[in-house]
Amino acid sequence: MPGGKTPLALLLLLLAALFVACGGPPAEEPVPDERRVPRTYPPEPGEVHFGELTMLTDGGENAEAYFSFDGRKLVFQSTRPPFSCDQIFTIDVAGGEPRLISSGKGRTTCAYFLPGDERILYSSTHAAGDECPPVPDMSQGYVWPIYSSYDIYVRAADGSGEPQPLAPSPGYDAEATISPKGDRIVFTSTRDGDLDIYSMALDGTDVRRLTNEPGYDGGPFFSPDGSKIVYRAYHPSDPEELADYKRLLAQGLVRPTRLEIFVMDADGSNKRQVTHLGAASFAPFFHPSGEKIIFSSNYGDPKGREFNLFMINVDGTGLEQITFSDGFDGFPMFSPDGEWFVFCSNRHNAKRGETNIFVTRWREGGA
Repeated sequence: MPGGKTPLALLLLLLAALFVACGGPPAEEPVPDERRVPRTYPPEPGEVHFGELTMLTDGGENAEAYFSFDGRKLVFQSTRPPFSCDQIFTIDVAGGEPRLISSGKGRTTCAYFLPGDERILYSSTHAAGDECPPVPDMSQGYVWPIYSSYDIYVRAADGSGEPQPLAPSPGYDAEATISPKGDRIVFTSTRDGDLDIYSMALDGTDVRRLTNEPGYDGGPFFSPDGSKIVYRAYHPSDPEELADYKRLLAQGLVRPTRLEIFVMDADGSNKRQVTHLGAASFAPFFHPSGEKIIFSSNYGDPKGREFNLFMINVDGTGLEQITFSDGFDGFPMFSPDGEWFVFCSNRHNAKRGETNIFVTRWREGGA
């Protein structure tokens, strides 16, 4: 994606993680990058919460970068040579060569470190075949694919051994993250016929359904104390919209153009809507205080092309714009100690379609 304005379809294509690996080097070998990073940049005017920005990747499409429990590494998905679609990599926060973790087969997404940082979970379609699942037909408007071949796997953080399935079931299983307490996993699944959020123990047992309202509930993350879950949702209330949602879901598709941010208790109780922006708001994550939520949205752009980061109080008050860069800023996350912040952006990219990982020291209160 260029540094300037990017077509909405291309931005949403990034969000859908529509890229798949088609073979590559063994997991034990790091993937070389001829354009060495990290490089540093100042924040854009108005980005008062950011210190100096460090770009950790340079080239390809890099997204969903999440800290290890010790805060020293990031795990992320990337489309980069020799792969034509997303695979899972790790990288040191201080910089260095990305290391391939996934098998290089099928499409992968949504990786997260397990407690102790010796294992990583992620979703993959590789059991259904080495090749990429097909890109959806956009003749029905912009849609995301909900691949029924996605299952959750666990693999050693150095890429050794075979990926082991975790709580497999028919249908889509992805978008998994882990409580900072290290006791539960939350994920999105169609195992009961709709896109809903579930929790389970770290070994894949004790699966519990947390949402049940018709529509898409997904992208869950725990609060710092593990007591709450923040997520994105689309709950169509109009009968025609609901019928359209169900029709697309039966085809393994969902239309993501309107998403709001919700919060619930970790057991699925006390659900409440946080945002009422009428936009495509996604990738929410709790502020270290547990009292605010940061997320990405195209709110405020009449054409819906620019995605910036926003922060809001859990009670829905105090909306604040955090980033002011043309194009796309998304997938925000705070480090476990709350001192550092990571996000993905197409700022400073060299080629159209590139999105890179940036880390910075977080400045509370804009100090």
